[in-house]
Amino acid sequence: QVQLVESGGGLVQAGGSLRLSCAASGRTFSVNVMGWYRQAPGKQRELVATITSIGHNTNHANSVRGRFTISRDNHKNTVYLQMNSLKPEDTAVYYCNANIFIRYGSSGEDYWGQGTQVTVSS
Repeated sequence: QVQLVESGGGLVQAGGSLRLSCAASGRTFSVNVMGWYRQAPGKQRELVATITSIGHNTNHANSVRGRFTISRDNHKNTVYLQMNSLKPEDTAVYYCNANIFIRYGSSGEDYWGQGTQVTVSS
């Protein structure tokens, strides 16, 4: 009923840039907070950045602040993650997350994308 489709991952050298995109589709009456998380091998999934629907207020993890920028296009129900000055420690599977109301009066539910691999070589 709700799908989050990510794109933009890949292999890049240290110091390079990538831009991730995630589009929500299906029963998306209202898309609230959207965000990006990542999970490196052997580690827990961690927050990278979030952005609200109204006001586009953002929150970035300390480890990426100043290098990554989250943004969104409400008309397209799409969230972006611009990643600059990438480091090998940024290597992980990046997951899109969105809190979505599927109809008027429903509670918001969290949905996840399938993940996209980002690999940064030294």
